[in-house]
Amino acid sequence: MWSFRRPKLKKARRPVTSAKRTHYHRHREQAREHIAAKLAYFNQYYQLSYNRVAIRNQRRCWGSCSAKRNLNFSYKLLFLPECLRDYIIVHELCHLRELNHSVRFWAAVEEVLPDYAERSAVLRKFERTHGTSVTALQMWQRNHDNESCAFCANMESLPRPVVQSSPNRVSVL
Repeated sequence: MWSFRRPKLKKARRPVTSAKRTHYHRHREQAREHIAAKLAYFNQYYQLSYNRVAIRNQRRCWGSCSAKRNLNFSYKLLFLPECLRDYIIVHELCHLRELNHSVRFWAAVEEVLPDYAERSAVLRKFERTHGTSVTALQMWQRNHDNESCAFCANMESLPRPVVQSSPNRVSVL
């Protein structure tokens, strides 16, 4: 019997407009500086080594970690409230210890951010309702009140990394 199969059509990629590209290039280095500073801060606690930090213009992914110990982040992190930026940075940093989402991975995230599950839920809810466009993120950041935000108010209670006498290990006091 003959059966006719329709050829699969490739989905056309949406072209990136020059305005979006310009916005990315204008904010990429600022995002790199902010993310590098936060990585250094949180890595004082974890003491993990990584190779490269790349800042990309990703549509949906906030960050990723490769098996080669490279960290990739979206430049759009710059437009998130700081409490959620910290969650994403700690999340990817913990992937250097565990390259999966096992119980040990979440325990490592919880060491520094005990309320990580709530932060993740807030981020996912925002993504579902508003998407990840820069315009929506900028509006959220402008309307975000650090004093009334439950996460930002608890930022002072985060463990502060303090270097003890041992040069190879950092412990939190």
